[in-house]
Amino acid sequence: MVLRYGVYLPPFGELADPRVLAEVAAEAEAAGFDGAFVWDHVARPNDPGLPVGDAWIGMAAIAAATTRLVFGPRVTPLARRRPQDVARETVALDLLGEGRLVLGVGLGSDETGEFARLGEIIAPGERAHRLDEALTVLTALWSGEVVDHDGPAYRIDGVQFLPRPVQRPRIPIWVGAQSVRHAPLRRAARYDGLCPEATPGELVEMLEIVAEHRGDLTGFEVAVAAATDDQRAAYERAGATWWLTALPKLCSRADALALVRRGPG
Repeated sequence: MVLRYGVYLPPFGELADPRVLAEVAAEAEAAGFDGAFVWDHVARPNDPGLPVGDAWIGMAAIAAATTRLVFGPRVTPLARRRPQDVARETVALDLLGEGRLVLGVGLGSDETGEFARLGEIIAPGERAHRLDEALTVLTALWSGEVVDHDGPAYRIDGVQFLPRPVQRPRIPIWVGAQSVRHAPLRRAARYDGLCPEATPGELVEMLEIVAEHRGDLTGFEVAVAAATDDQRAAYERAGATWWLTALPKLCSRADALALVRRGPG
């Protein structure tokens, strides 16, 4: 499989402005990148004074400013979101981008302080259960059929969501995983891709587990993000299908534009 290239944009500082995110993404598209993905945080309490942009408004700006780039969050902590809201937002983005949205999902982390200090669920196990249930609800709502769901966290009583996404059978879902643990890899195997935080050797092990559950890796995407290209070849050999150039957390508009204008590869 040919490696595809993207940029990984932190919507902080000057990039908190959705107009700047859109400008950087448009320049990345012009330079030959295949995708633009954003961090999804609502706050960075451990970084006082840091401007934080809304990733979802930023993605709408990216969709409107580009014509070819695949885009999406890498990743959104779905347990802190209402799946019905995410269903509406993702379909709107998929329509706006004419079928270019990818939904990256994961547990998220409280290392930034944004879970505990905003009253969100902290326990990883509970967030994992909510993530799985939210994915069930979300994919059902994307179907355009009448949905009934009565679960521990969410209830839907005979509701139909229209319009459906542009993409069929649904918007691709890429799942985040930070180690060679079976639970998140089983989750990834049920969907369309993996966003790993792992060494090349760990990635090989991760994909072996995913393949055991899927049968094979046909059509399965693996999006690795890194600040430098030092290990790109090693990750590609390990099974990466996307190589995302990660901009530093604090990156000025000028530096971001200069970086993407160099192009991929």
